Amino acid sequence: MKIVVLTKHVPQAVAEVSFGRDLTVDRSAVRCRLQDADEYAVEQAARIACRRLDVQVTALTMGPSGASGALRSALARGADEGVHVLDDALHGSDAPATSLVLAAACRRLGFDLVLCGTASTDSAMSVIPAMLAERLGVPALCCCDTLETEEDMLFATREDAPGTGTEELAAAMPAVVSVTDRSGEPRYPRFEAVADARQKLVRTWSLDDLGIGPDEVGLAAAATKVTGVTRAEARTTTVNEDPAAAAARIADFLTRRQFL
Repeated sequence: MKIVVLTKHVPQAVAEVSFGRDLTVDRSAVRCRLQDADEYAVEQAARIACRRLDVQVTALTMGPSGASGALRSALARGADEGVHVLDDALHGSDAPATSLVLAAACRRLGFDLVLCGTASTDSAMSVIPAMLAERLGVPALCCCDTLETEEDMLFATREDAPGTGTEELAAAMPAVVSVTDRSGEPRYPRFEAVADARQKLVRTWSLDDLGIGPDEVGLAAAATKVTGVTRAEARTTTVNEDPAAAAARIADFLTRRQFL
């Protein structure tokens, strides 16, 4: 069974994001890391690998040279190998171009299952899983809270909003699945796993390797254009309720976002 996990190298904190002259995110100017949503996808791949035989997990990313850091993090969390699509022409690619490149890489790798997070923390569009599935001609199961495999079948559940009930989903592999932060807490890599990750294979592919022309990606091919960036002002809230009730509400808020 071949599992491809999509990983993205994103700014470590939204407040630190800076932009270049062309209004694209300048990742070289900020600290970046494997985005949180992808950690859940890697965790699901690692859990499937523990339950089945002959599972090969490949972490896949596209982006500048620093994106290899996201791959190493995924390798430390259980992926067997990494593929980095690196090409200067990719700079400024929008969602359609990103899905084009990732689909070509998935075809070249071969896959039974493509796993990813629900959305990136830098753009938060949530469209890549559906776009990728469309390009690959396979089912897409999006925003899954649970995921199980049985032979060549996938079974998942999701709850769109509290109180709306749980949907049960099923699809035959190959398929694309995005998982939420309710799918299972990602493991924290041990020192030995981090050290072992440095020895795992990471291949670098160019657009030419994937049969994609430079005119199909990048800023010039983007369907959307950023014309301005405005930073949101920090918001403050005054709590006027009973201190004990306010403390409980704040604790619940922090717990839901896994700060506690």
